Amino acid sequence: MSICAKKTRFASQDAALAVALRADVPLRPYRCDRCRQFHLTSRTKGKRVLRGTFVDGN
Repeated sequence: MSICAKKTRFASQDAALAVALRADVPLRPYRCDRCRQFHLTSRTKGKRVLRGTFVDGN
């Protein structure tokens, strides 16, 4: 079973982004290469940080 089957799937990047911006931790959406839908990740090292989020508690 693919690991993405255990993750929340979003049909669009906008839907994933709406949830990410409401989260208490920095999250960013990404398109899954297995299911072709969007998931959220907290990994931000070397990635663009979304407006309205914080990094390292700031």
